[in-house]
Amino acid sequence: MSTTGKGNAYLDQVVAQQAVLEDDLRSRRGAPGEPPPGAGPLVKRERALGGAVAEKATPGPVDVRITGFWRWKNVLVPPNAFVVHTRRGRENPLHIGLGVSFRFNPATDSFLVVPGATQTILINAYCICRELQGVLVQGYVQWGIQSFPTAYRKLDFGDQADPMRLVNLQLREQAEAAIKDKVATMGVRDVLSDKQPIIEELTARLRAVAEGEDNTDQGLGLRIVTVQIKEAVVSSSRLWENLQKPYRAEQGQVARLAELESEEAIAQREMAAERLKETQRLEYERELAELRARNEAWQFDTEVAERLRRTQRKHDDTRAVAELETETTRHALRMERERHAEEAETGRLRIERERELKRLELDGELELARSHVLADHERALLDVERTRLRADIDNQQTPASLQAKLIGLLPEIMAKLPKPEELRMVSINGGDRTTVSGLLAELAVVVGVLRSAIDGDKPGP
Repeated sequence: MSTTGKGNAYLDQVVAQQAVLEDDLRSRRGAPGEPPPGAGPLVKRERALGGAVAEKATPGPVDVRITGFWRWKNVLVPPNAFVVHTRRGRENPLHIGLGVSFRFNPATDSFLVVPGATQTILINAYCICRELQGVLVQGYVQWGIQSFPTAYRKLDFGDQADPMRLVNLQLREQAEAAIKDKVATMGVRDVLSDKQPIIEELTARLRAVAEGEDNTDQGLGLRIVTVQIKEAVVSSSRLWENLQKPYRAEQGQVARLAELESEEAIAQREMAAERLKETQRLEYERELAELRARNEAWQFDTEVAERLRRTQRKHDDTRAVAELETETTRHALRMERERHAEEAETGRLRIERERELKRLELDGELELARSHVLADHERALLDVERTRLRADIDNQQTPASLQAKLIGLLPEIMAKLPKPEELRMVSINGGDRTTVSGLLAELAVVVGVLRSAIDGDKPGP
């Protein structure tokens, strides 16, 4: 493959990305026989003595644990790994399948553990196309184990560090050969523009080898999951530039024509815009002149009308002032006549009001004297009537009523009497209590007794 003195930066970038991707996909595991990270000295000692600690039987991408002691050991296989277990003297394996754990005797048994996950092969095929030009085709193939009983007999999984390394290497070589054969029949433009024929050819060949034709047992027990072509890069930078020149020139021509059309359209638009702008400017100036003339005429008319209005308003104001002065003088005279008439009427009314007041005072005095006389007469009549009524009431009282009234007044009389220092008993008999004279006689006796007692209590002179 020929190369030029000038490097292909894109090709270098693709190769660098491929190297980084391969490094990321590569497993990071310890060296064979190395104890797991963080294992202490006791674990290492038990491993050296063949103790019952768990250890790694086959270093590589599959974590297989072996537990037990001496001949009585157990092999624990992850659920995503294929295993085949054979024993000395046995033609067929004792155990085979996915994730099968079993008892293991190191003296007579052997086993093989292979990852069951899908594997990815990265491909960088440096090809020669039909025009004898170098092309780098980058792709990947994903495959997995479909029939492990067939795969472990036909393929080499003996690498302890990476059981899939030899298988991946064989499939990668077959894939690169298929890509080179297909690219050799295609042109550079076909390889760069349409990668589907390469994918179909590569898929058909790999499936014929890995799965066998028409599902026969002639295959390797593998299954091709997918085949993809990521990049196709021309190795020669000069050829790559030459391939791009027609399109670039065509696009440059289209861009230049579009630019010229755009400039022409812009020039026409600018001229039209300039003409329109000038036309509008002239029209605006004409309209402004007309507006200015109309404004001046209107201003002149306004000034003349304002002067006429002011002159007329001045004469109207003078005439109005004269009329107001005349009306004021007439109103003042009229008010003076009315004032004299009102003063005369007021004097007459004042004299009549004084005369009426004097008459009312005399009538009031007469009425008051009459009222006093009538009141005295009525008071005298009331006194006479009261005296007559009292006499009638006294004449109409019975001895029983008088006696009851006297009895009612006795507590009051007794309360007003002084406290006696000695008790004297007066017997009243013989009188007729049914009559007023008899009752009065008894009372006179009682009063005489009380008076003599009071006189006896008074100190001497």
